Amino acid sequence: MVRKIYRLTLLLVPLACTNDAPPPSDGAPSERASTAIEVASDPVVLFLGTSLTAGLGVDPDAAFPALVQAKIDSLGWAFAVANMGVSGETSAGGLRRLPWLLRQPIAVLVLELGANDGLRGLEVEQLETNLDSIVVSTRRAYPDVRVVIAGMQAPPDLGRRYSTEFRLVFERVAAQHDAALIPFLLEDVGGVPALNQEDGIHPTAEGHALIAETVWRTVEPVLRSLVAEAVPN
Repeated sequence: MVRKIYRLTLLLVPLACTNDAPPPSDGAPSERASTAIEVASDPVVLFLGTSLTAGLGVDPDAAFPALVQAKIDSLGWAFAVANMGVSGETSAGGLRRLPWLLRQPIAVLVLELGANDGLRGLEVEQLETNLDSIVVSTRRAYPDVRVVIAGMQAPPDLGRRYSTEFRLVFERVAAQHDAALIPFLLEDVGGVPALNQEDGIHPTAEGHALIAETVWRTVEPVLRSLVAEAVPN
C-alpha cells in the first residue's frame, strides 16, 4: 500500500516570487498556507524546500518526494514523507516557518532551500546563516534528527565568484553539522530542455523521476541506518 504524502503546506506561485511574510506571532501558519497539520503515525521525513520540492507544474504523485515515498514503501520501511515545498520560498522564508513545522516530530530533515536565493542574487553569507539556523533549530527540537542538505547551483549569469561561493555554502553547512549532502539536486536535469517545463526552471515528471534517483542515493543510506538502529539487539 502506498502511504499518503503529508503535504502540511503547499503554495503554488512562481519560483522567483517572494514568500517572506512572517507567520503570526502565535506560531500558527499564515493565511497563505494550509491551516491543518496532519500527524503521521510513522517517523516523518520532512522535505523543506521550494517549488522544486512542491512539484510545481506536475501531478503531486510525480513530484520527487512522492517518488521517494514510493521507494520507501517498496522496501517496507515505516517512514512518512511530509512534502513542505513552497513555491517562491527563500532560505529566510523557510527559517521563519520552521517553528510551525517542528510541531510534528521528525526523524529526517531534507533541506532543499537556496534556489530562490540564487535566482535573486541574494547574499551568500545570509543564505549560509539561514541554513545553519534551520539545522541548529531542528536539532535543538529533535537532537536525534538526521539531516540531508540538497546542494544547489546559482545561475551562471551571476558571475563565477558568486556561483562558486554559492555552491560551497551547501558543502560547508553539511560538513559543519555532519549532515549528508546531495551535491547537486538537479544533476542531469538542470539546463536540459527535454526534462524541464517551458519556463526552463521547473522539471517535468521525467525530470522529477531523475531527481528522485539523485535524492535516493543520499537519503536511502540515512533511512537504512535508522531502520538498523530500530532493530532490537
